[in-house]
Amino acid sequence: MLEHGGQLNQAVQEYNIPAEDWLDLSTGINPNGWVMTTPIPDSVWSQLPQDDDDLVTTAQQYYRSDSLLAVAGSQAAIQTLPSLRPHSRVGLLSPAYAEHAEAWQKMGHSVTELDPRLIDKQIDRFDVLIIINPNNPTGDFFATQQLLRWHKNLASRGGWLIVDEAFIDVTPEKSLSSLCPQQGLIVLRSIGKFFGLAGLRVGFVLAESSVLIQLAEQLGPWPIAAASRFITQHALADNEWQQRNRQQLIAQGEILHSLLEKSGLKPQGSCSLFQWVHSSSAKQIHQHLAKQGILTRLFSEPNSLRFGLARTNTDWQRLRKALNSLNILVR
Repeated sequence: MLEHGGQLNQAVQEYNIPAEDWLDLSTGINPNGWVMTTPIPDSVWSQLPQDDDDLVTTAQQYYRSDSLLAVAGSQAAIQTLPSLRPHSRVGLLSPAYAEHAEAWQKMGHSVTELDPRLIDKQIDRFDVLIIINPNNPTGDFFATQQLLRWHKNLASRGGWLIVDEAFIDVTPEKSLSSLCPQQGLIVLRSIGKFFGLAGLRVGFVLAESSVLIQLAEQLGPWPIAAASRFITQHALADNEWQQRNRQQLIAQGEILHSLLEKSGLKPQGSCSLFQWVHSSSAKQIHQHLAKQGILTRLFSEPNSLRFGLARTNTDWQRLRKALNSLNILVR
């Protein structure tokens, strides 16, 4: 199993700090996520999940595409998509969300890590190109026209462009979801990050119908619990919350960026939900903050940290104070 953010129980044991005393900034999940206010009917708990409920139609409206499949988190699609192709040459970003490389390698495909600046020159080498937009953890964005050029190249040869948009909901105008379906284009979406509903394990795959049919057959019946379907449908339909939350997250992202800069940790990349700092002292900074009950996401390749958003004003003040104590480590 690869390491991920959110390993709070592990941090509790390592630093001997109770779980309730931690400020967890390690995941990039919206700390002020959508809250369910509608009562959940008893039938949701007693019946099998219904594929013909309102989830798919609501998701089609939200993602502006009729060609999608609801899955048990985009992770389910990441693990299953490699089984739908014969042996392929796969290019993906580095650094990036490591589960993509792991899934394709396990299925015997040839995987090559790419510097984003070299993709244009090297794309003819690959059958599949995997882009995370914005990239996790670097926060790099890729322009729509650039992505479409790569897609055109790959599709002309029977290849795929897979775009993982787990963190794009704050900036929906940059998404490719409304352009689906197109041959060779696969877009992955998640309700875990922007909506702050990671525990529901719901995501969506937008692609041509032949890919969705194969995915559905691989994943089998009832991949998503009825309660998760019900809650997700209501979250996707709450346009007022979505608009308000986008503005709030943009403002909070700017606050986090400013705090890090003032402490000497200049972010090299960011999106509204997280900031990425490349530093040779990343491990020492991570440990220094952890001893104060603040959990960040530590990366070793390259040495770097990802900071998520704080939840309350008190949390922001606590983070500011901890960052101010970093001078010796970052100077």
